[in-house]
Amino acid sequence: MSLSRRDFLKLASIVSASAALSSCAPAYRKLAGGLPTLPWTALDPGDFIALNRITFGARVEERARFVEIGLQNYIEEQLDFDSINDLACDLQLSTFKTLRMEANELEGISSQLFGNYDREKAPNELRQATFLRQMYSKRQLYEVMVEFWSDHFNIFMDKEKEFFLKTVDDREVIRKHALGNFRDLVWASAHSPAMLVYLDNQANEKSHPNENYARELMELHTLGVDGGYTQKDVMELARCLTGWNVKRHFWLGDFIFKEDIHDTGEKHVLGLSIQPSAQKEAEQVIEMLAMHPSTARFIATKLARRFIADDPPREIIEKAAQTFLQTKGDIKSVLRVILLDGLALAQPKYKRPANFLLSALRMLNVETDGVAMRDYLTRMGQYYFNWPTPDGYPDYSNAWQGNLMPRWQFAFELIRNEIKNTKHNLNALLDVSSTGLLQDDVDSAASLLVGSPLERITRDGLMDSIRAAGATDEETLQIIAASIIASPAFQWR
Repeated sequence: MSLSRRDFLKLASIVSASAALSSCAPAYRKLAGGLPTLPWTALDPGDFIALNRITFGARVEERARFVEIGLQNYIEEQLDFDSINDLACDLQLSTFKTLRMEANELEGISSQLFGNYDREKAPNELRQATFLRQMYSKRQLYEVMVEFWSDHFNIFMDKEKEFFLKTVDDREVIRKHALGNFRDLVWASAHSPAMLVYLDNQANEKSHPNENYARELMELHTLGVDGGYTQKDVMELARCLTGWNVKRHFWLGDFIFKEDIHDTGEKHVLGLSIQPSAQKEAEQVIEMLAMHPSTARFIATKLARRFIADDPPREIIEKAAQTFLQTKGDIKSVLRVILLDGLALAQPKYKRPANFLLSALRMLNVETDGVAMRDYLTRMGQYYFNWPTPDGYPDYSNAWQGNLMPRWQFAFELIRNEIKNTKHNLNALLDVSSTGLLQDDVDSAASLLVGSPLERITRDGLMDSIRAAGATDEETLQIIAASIIASPAFQWR
């Protein structure tokens, strides 16, 4: 049977309509029916949601581990990420030499002066490594938090020198502190050449202060837009930050404080009188911002939004904010509140493009080098490090609910193994306990992808419709699997 994309989309619409899958809410409970005995562990709807918030889409072995040790122990295991053996993933990244280079080395391989100009090498390796880590790392919660902080401290990699500075920022700021202490994270970001260049602080001089970084440090990185600061506070913090700069020659790309362009006058930020002390002036403010109650509430809200719901429960936010202050910004402690107290209250969240793509790949045990995923992520709107404004990729469901055609095309091409250097293992997964009956394989595929089988009447009607078009059993299974991935149910987590 030769199935055109038009035919596929027609059949995908049948899956959506027949299964009563709403376009604005997930259907974990609407896909009713008992779970058969499967090579992976059956999960109730709450556990399925929880596991797919902690990961980029749970693999079968992660499902089994989750059921074996329970939610609390699974979260603790993931929080203790250093104890998780991730050698297989590390080996995949061993050929990406730019990931370990310093800024001056990275600029060197991108400079025409060295005779080996390759402007795209560093950014391409960072983007591919980011995908492969999210895809193959066993430290899934850590990678989810790396993504979270990459959005929170967003840097657009195509601006000026970010194409090589961001690699260092990713390694020394985001990945180094993703499950550490928020004070250390914001401190590292404030001293990051990539951040200073992105937000124009290298142009912040006493003769003409530039407020860009000072404003975003308060609005996006710490206090939040309603955090209680004023325009006067922004201007005074910008004065504190004059002279925070980046080396342009020897040790190119390193942080440097240029005292000759620093405003040496007294400043007043958020009621704090700051006496002249050169670089320490801004550092004094950063210390205050990192532990401010408004910062605690802002970070708690964003974490709750990422893991629980677009409009997270107020009681979880308040408890997480208090934990933030009590532990002086310990990220793991705050996450324990968000996950252990909040996941039971989780509401539907529409998958952002990377999460949609990765969840399909991980659930189907796909083998890929990730190169082809760049085009799909670009078409879906979430190419890594490509959001131009400092607020990072949106984390609200309604920001992503359009532009479905690239998702449908991806589902079709994935199941047909038409993506270069990419192969799914659906048949191998199903073969583990296949009864030889198509309806059982369809139930297994649905349970794998959306947590439970299709209703019997829906399943049988679909099979009959597809077979009537001349499909073999294997093609029928392919069509249904691709249709589930393209259906509204799979767009939610």
